[in-house]
Amino acid sequence: MTLEFGRPETVTIPTVLTERLVLRGWRLDDVQPYLRMALHPEMSRYTTSPSRESGVWNMTAFQIGHWALNHFGMWIIEERQSGEFLGRVGLYEEPDWPGCEVAWTVRHDRWGEGIATEGAQAAVEFAFTALGRDRLISIIHPENRASIRVAEKLGLRLAEGPVDRSGEPRNIYALTRAAWVTATASPRQLAMGEGQ
Repeated sequence: MTLEFGRPETVTIPTVLTERLVLRGWRLDDVQPYLRMALHPEMSRYTTSPSRESGVWNMTAFQIGHWALNHFGMWIIEERQSGEFLGRVGLYEEPDWPGCEVAWTVRHDRWGEGIATEGAQAAVEFAFTALGRDRLISIIHPENRASIRVAEKLGLRLAEGPVDRSGEPRNIYALTRAAWVTATASPRQLAMGEGQ
């Protein structure tokens, strides 16, 4: 038997640079730093976090698969200056999900530095410009004040909630592309009608 091999299919995950961050694709060497981040007790206070190496490996494979199937997903966050692993940020949507979600997870010891906001702003711009999405959501536990503040800085507003998500209450925050364009347009662009 003679085998013929076609062109390999590749998963393309664009790298995004912000002022302080590199948003990049997932690699095998992210498993250990992600596991260290996930094991901090505060990291699973409002969401589930994998607690074993195999769970992080499966999540990593899932994230790469999300990019392959949807052409968008979550990025790993690295600090530009040091190359240090900081967490993840990006977009998520599976069947029966209430919309395209912008989400973030940042290492506990780096909370309060604006990393989630900076990374999520890039994800929002990617969704509205590169993907042409009309609406984004974030699904947030009603007591998660830090994530609610990030969502509000991004321009997301409470749209629905609390709703039951897997037996837990969650609020859904939403942002439309039109509202984002208006909020990010300069006063000069708005005056000239370019922000619409």
